[in-house]
Amino acid sequence: MASPKEIARELPPLLRVYKDGTVERFLGSSKVPPCPQDPETGVSTKDIEISQNPSISARVYLPKLNNSETQKLPILVYFHGGAFCLESAFSFLHLRYLNIIASQANVLVVSVEYRLAPEHPLPAAYEDGWDALKWVTSHSNGNVPNAEPWLIKHGDFNRFYIGGDTSGANIAHYTALRVGGGEGLHGGVKIAGALLAFPLFWSSKPVLEESVEGHEKSSVKKVWNFVYPDAPGGIDNPLINPLASEAPSLGNLGCPKILIFVAGKDELRERGIWYYEAVKKSGWQGDVELVHVEGEEHCFQIYHPETDKSKDMVARIASFLV
Repeated sequence: MASPKEIARELPPLLRVYKDGTVERFLGSSKVPPCPQDPETGVSTKDIEISQNPSISARVYLPKLNNSETQKLPILVYFHGGAFCLESAFSFLHLRYLNIIASQANVLVVSVEYRLAPEHPLPAAYEDGWDALKWVTSHSNGNVPNAEPWLIKHGDFNRFYIGGDTSGANIAHYTALRVGGGEGLHGGVKIAGALLAFPLFWSSKPVLEESVEGHEKSSVKKVWNFVYPDAPGGIDNPLINPLASEAPSLGNLGCPKILIFVAGKDELRERGIWYYEAVKKSGWQGDVELVHVEGEEHCFQIYHPETDKSKDMVARIASFLV
């Protein structure tokens, strides 16, 4: 009988790393293939490669066209959640959710499959997100080696959005800061707006109505230390604490509007409110809106898209992506 493998480190209840380098994940939905045409929404999906080194890919969503082969659609570059170490752009949950978003909002979605920790500790996911953004916008002038025809034919780069849920919302925030900090995108493409659903932020000190008791042992801090063990400043690194002393000013966010969602029963609720208030006070010249969904759990709209509150959230997102 084979002896059990030795555990190197673990992050209960999410995953475990063994000394032979293998990683066992306990949460996350299974990966599923793309669909030429989803029977419920009419959305078509395909998987594409963005880069081989590093390995970055994406799932692209094209809603049913209105009898026009040349119809131009808003573009949403989307970063999935999962604490930087779980889930996938190819998961069942995100396929179902983004089919709904693409259909209801009538947008072309590029859902990025970035590298996950612990195999690829942060900041790998951030760099992958930025590289994916540059690759997508390179289609605006048609000068890209591995071009995606849907983006060239149907993408409207004057209506170019970024967004994500939880850790993916964190990545979207970071890319907006890079753009606003002077790192331009291909073809002079501008970000029309950022969608941040239940954004993952934290710091060494509790904020607003967060509990002081147990703050040091919060699940967010445990996750951050696991996915970015060498982070300068630890939990006050600017990537996780947007108000850290070394963080770029939120006044530099490179988009004209931001839509933030928080949920009443979410551990990250106060952080989303805190971020919203900080953006308003930063001197940023855009419009920021906070939608507080009472009585709901973290990322409820992905797990339970059939509920009225999930449908209301999707409708609000659709009205934002215009």
